[in-house]
Order: sequence, then structure tokens, then C-alpha cells
Amino acid sequence: MKDPRYKQLAEQVVNYAVRVQPGEHVNLRMQDIPDAMVVELIRAVRAAGGHPHMDISHSVISKEMQIDATDEQFELEGKYRLQRAEDMQVHICFYADYNSFESAAVPADRMKIVSKHLRPASNLTCNKRKWTILAWPTASMAQAAGMSTEDFEDFYFRCCLADYAKLRTGMEKLKAMMDATDKVRIVGPGTDLTFSIKDIPAIICAGDCNIPDGEVYTAPVKDSINGTLTYNAPSIYHGIPFDGVKFRFENGKIVEAHCNGNDDALNKILNTDEGARFIGEFALGVNPYILKPMRDILFDEKIAGSFHITPGQCYDEAPNGNESSIHWDLVCIQREEYGGGEIYFDGKLIRKDGIFTDPELAMFNPVR
Repeated sequence: MKDPRYKQLAEQVVNYAVRVQPGEHVNLRMQDIPDAMVVELIRAVRAAGGHPHMDISHSVISKEMQIDATDEQFELEGKYRLQRAEDMQVHICFYADYNSFESAAVPADRMKIVSKHLRPASNLTCNKRKWTILAWPTASMAQAAGMSTEDFEDFYFRCCLADYAKLRTGMEKLKAMMDATDKVRIVGPGTDLTFSIKDIPAIICAGDCNIPDGEVYTAPVKDSINGTLTYNAPSIYHGIPFDGVKFRFENGKIVEAHCNGNDDALNKILNTDEGARFIGEFALGVNPYILKPMRDILFDEKIAGSFHITPGQCYDEAPNGNESSIHWDLVCIQREEYGGGEIYFDGKLIRKDGIFTDPELAMFNPVR
């Protein structure tokens, strides 16, 4: 029997997240997604008057293509991807993560080639087109979340089908606070960080791009970050696990970087290019239904009571001038059970131990 939530999710994505309009060409990039879900997306796009186009990929095959990547190969692939990005008005990407470490066998120098040539298409899609990206619930994700497969699927659809229009009202308040802020200070275990976000706009993420969603982001003034930062959410980047990442900043630049047992791999990523050691994004996670990390950034960056500070490329909507071929969202959770912490805007405490001090932002506090 077909799960009725497939149709609900397709309609949420097509009609709310990217708001497909009559005549728009819609790129459906599907990686290892069940046919029944893809069919519902095609039908929803057609019902909205759009033209669906299929772009099918598979994680195991993608890994095999990348493992011996050459500049000649991916320069041409990048051109094709960029042309497709330009031709489509809307991009919808679903991926199923059956093995988070699938690309771990790809050498770092080969992945650098891939990233360099595919980044222009990605930048155009993210900055110039309507887009959304969703992870599909799998047994692997359920395991990472410490849940049964069935319970995780229920959790997944509850998050994805949340009332984002209601959450948007609180995000408007938070955006106004961030837009009015110059100096930010973040303190917590292993963290004492200061930076400026003056004159860089805050952007609301309320189901318009990523699903599940729930963050408000901006960017620090590029050379303003000083101090130390310790992340407590585990991360995977290009198939490599990283835990306990710690940075020390001087005038915006990461001058010292450590993690639990893999400093060499961490610093190779940060040495990808000049912009990789500067920060392109600062965001607060505000989805009250997402409470713990699962090594999937589309969920982890929205965790209630979290923030993420991202080495690499900034977004055009919140520009600070940093350019890089990487964009690595690393997350710190500040709720009491994760060690606590505080965030100050211009000296005023706005969140303590993951709980907002303003009653108008209470909707973002964890739902247990």
C-alpha cells in the first residue's frame, strides 16, 4: 500500500517550499529514491503547471565516478551541470543516505577536483534559482539517530510536514534582532567567541529551501571573528567522520584546528583554498522537533538550541565576501544536556542553555 505521506510531502515541497509556477521547468535530482515518491513529485509538478525533468543518480555509482576523477572529466561534467542549472527555474533534490561513509574511499585530492568543477552549478542553483533538498529516511539514518526505522520515519514526516508558516512568525522576530545586532558573543564549554554581523542581512529559512527546515542565518564580518570554538555535534564531510572539532580564530581566520584523532584530514579540508579558513555563515537552529544529531546536516543544523558556524563559501543573500569551494556546516548544541552555553547580541543575553529569553521566541524551544 502506498504511504499517503508521500503525496503530502510532494505537495509540501512543490507548492510551499519552491512554489512551482505554470510553465516552469523543474529539475528532479533523485539519488536512490523510491519510485513511488518520485512519481508523486512528478504528479505534483504537473498539477502545478510545471514541466518535470529527471536527473537520476546512485551513491555507489557516484563514488566510483569520483574515486579516479580527473580535471578533464569533471570540467566537462561541470559544464553540463551548469547548463542544466541555468535551463531550469526550479531544482528539487532528494537523496537517500544508505551509507554515510560511502564516499570515504574517494581520495581528498580527487574530491577537490570534483568540488572545484561542480561548485559553479551549485552556486548558481543555490543563489539564482528556487531549490530545495531533502534527505530520504533510511535504516542507516534511523540507526544514526538511535531510533527504530518505523519511529524514525514517523519523526521524519513530522519534521518535514511541520507548520512552517507558523514558525515563520517567530523567525521574523529573530531576524529583526539579528539585523539590529553588531557584536555577537558565544560562550560555552571550550568556546569563547566574538564577531560582528553588522550590516549583513539575516535570512529566514522556513521550509522555502531545505526540508526539514528551521534556521535563521547571516554571516560574520569576514575578519571580525576572534577566540575559540568547540563543536559538539559529530559531522561527516566527503565521507570522513569528524568529532570534537575545535578552532582558534585570529581576525577571522582559523589559525588552529583540531579534532578527535583526525587533525591531518581536518586541516587538508581547511587548506582547500584561501577561503576555507574563513567563515561564510552563522546561523541559529530553531526547529523544536529536532533534538539530537544524526550526522546528517540537513537535520543537524536545525537542532533546537543549536548554532552553526560554517567554514567556506558565503551565500549571496548574506554576503561577507568569502569565496571557497567548500561550505561545511559544523554544529554546536547549547542545551543543558549538551553542556549548555550562552549567546549575547550587543551584550544582551538572548539564549541560555538553548532556551530563548524572549517569550515571543518560545515556539523554538524543544518539543519533547
